[in-house]
Amino acid sequence: MAVTYTVEQTTVDGFRALRLVSPQELAATYVPAAGMVCCSLTHRGEELLGQRKGLKHYAATGSTMGIPVLHPWANRLSHLGYEIKGKRIDFPPDSPLLHFDGNGLPIHGLVGGCPDWQVREQAADQDAARLTARLDLTKKPEFLALFPFPHFLELEVVVQNTTLAVSTTVRAAADAAVPVAFGYHPYLTLPAVPRQAWEIDLPARRRLILNEKALPTGETEPCPPFSGALGSRVYDDLYTDMAPQPVFRLKGAGRTVTVSFGEGYRFAQVYAPGEDEVVCFEPMTAPINPFDTGDFAYAQPGDPFTASFEISVAGR
Repeated sequence: MAVTYTVEQTTVDGFRALRLVSPQELAATYVPAAGMVCCSLTHRGEELLGQRKGLKHYAATGSTMGIPVLHPWANRLSHLGYEIKGKRIDFPPDSPLLHFDGNGLPIHGLVGGCPDWQVREQAADQDAARLTARLDLTKKPEFLALFPFPHFLELEVVVQNTTLAVSTTVRAAADAAVPVAFGYHPYLTLPAVPRQAWEIDLPARRRLILNEKALPTGETEPCPPFSGALGSRVYDDLYTDMAPQPVFRLKGAGRTVTVSFGEGYRFAQVYAPGEDEVVCFEPMTAPINPFDTGDFAYAQPGDPFTASFEISVAGR
């Protein structure tokens, strides 16, 4: 009898969750009622995602963990609002949808921990385990007050062999185009391996220069692709000018975790804080502060925008 993939119903911290499992012992757990976050990615029973303050804290506050979706912008904006095509949006600072960085800037979008995701399909066979879900952002007044572009956000997840593939689509729901600047924030870790022993591969060739508030200055500088020990290095850097479908790697103790960007992801934020044993290779469809710079795409009516990335595991 052939060994097949499975999609299992489970519970994590009191939340109903779906666990996609491959015969090669890769398992990805998603929580629809907590922002559709991937709260766990295990390989042969070992956790590869930083848990930080945990799932309950993420659901309650939007403080990121695992692999959260950042929408309708990734990273931060320069102030409490933005302007697109002459339309000015000002944020009320007390909106429950907003999250702030240490400088009081809005960060990581408006759907962190959102409980309104609807699972549309869950299936498994001899080839893969699959999950699709949709977030309806056409009738949420509190969201549309901050981002007045009705649309659907759609997620397709596939676990196959030792790869997690994530495809995200913005679909306009009206006759107006929708600005696209979403991204993801995978908190990767290597269990039982000291940070000093981790090695990383960064394929980017150009870095955007950031100011003291981690906002782009408008200038860039060349940087050679890096491959070597993470050691005591600290990163919070934004990169561009990457090869088509760039590949980032985290390696240590015989295991390699690879993050591969597909079409649609033009920027990468690399985050490796000194005080936490995680490294993040963040696929971003637009740079930090996209709406002020105008450097973003649109999902046109009848022409949705899709971007994809994969996380693969080898060894150990």
